[in-house]
Amino acid sequence: MKILVVDDDKEIVELLSIYIKNEGYEVEQAYNGKDALTKLSTHRDIDLMVLDVMMPAINGMEVVKKVREDSQLPILMLSAKTTDVDKIKGLVSGADDYVAKPFNPLEVMARIKSLLRRSTYASVEDGPDKLEIGPLIISKESHEVWTLTNQSIQLTALEFGILYLLASHPNRVFSADEIFERVWQQESLVSAKTVMVHVSHLRDKIEEATGGEKVIQTVWGVGYKIEDR
Repeated sequence: MKILVVDDDKEIVELLSIYIKNEGYEVEQAYNGKDALTKLSTHRDIDLMVLDVMMPAINGMEVVKKVREDSQLPILMLSAKTTDVDKIKGLVSGADDYVAKPFNPLEVMARIKSLLRRSTYASVEDGPDKLEIGPLIISKESHEVWTLTNQSIQLTALEFGILYLLASHPNRVFSADEIFERVWQQESLVSAKTVMVHVSHLRDKIEEATGGEKVIQTVWGVGYKIEDR
């Protein structure tokens, strides 16, 4: 597997590259957002991107938005900003996970492995291979989702994991913490906000494809559910 590391601090790029190579992965390097987009267009075999937020030419948020126009590449963002607001902004832009600077390289590697595992093997729990709920048909094996009118809905691995979890347990309310632990397969102090952002993206995609169908319901103060209608 190949990982693209993007940061305007060359020491950080070199440090992460050493750890990534030691785990047996290939590495591509870039030092600003413009070069990152060029690398992605010329190296189609990149499996994940580690991306700094604050960079010259094009910042990390803009890079993510550009990538998300036609790709679900796993993206781990790095930033010296540590407030919850900045983390939410990173996720809203389309990133999959977020690590604040200064970081422990071992933590970054753990996040990288987790994202690669989810994108490759799909973090969905045991359940039927195919689900039909409301206006949606969900295939666990292929990680594909269609409407009943045969329109495909393109989801990230995390969005699919959330949808499959809720759809495979109709009428059950899952808290944000429980969704995070099951889909992300790790604990987090900001799981509620993280899940909220990804559920919002998921809802937007479903509503756009189905003409406004409200598939995922919020149970205020408790969590989220999909009703078996």
